[in-house]
Amino acid sequence: MTSQSQGIQQLLQAEKRAKDKLEEAKKRKGKRLKQAKEEAIAEIDHYRLQREKEFRNKQTNVMGSQGNLSAKIEEQTTEAIQKLTSSYHKNKESMMKKLLNMIYDINPEVHPNFRHAA
Repeated sequence: MTSQSQGIQQLLQAEKRAKDKLEEAKKRKGKRLKQAKEEAIAEIDHYRLQREKEFRNKQTNVMGSQGNLSAKIEEQTTEAIQKLTSSYHKNKESMMKKLLNMIYDINPEVHPNFRHAA
């Protein structure tokens, strides 16, 4: 009987060791899952930062070219205003003379649609 009780004790001890090993494996698995999750989050953050940096660079390039466009438009507008102003000052006197001549030289005549009441 002692050999049976000794065998039972060995089985119980083996079962306890197996249970302990199983618990230890579960703990290692939990730690590894937690570590993998942290690594994935770090990788996602790194990727997100990289993509945001690329986006900002592209945005800067696009906005920079729009800034150049606005400067060109401003320059063209200023140039057009200067041309119009110089043309105005150049032709002002001659236009005033033409307008005054048209006003002063009145030739009264009857309109072609006018019917004389008889």
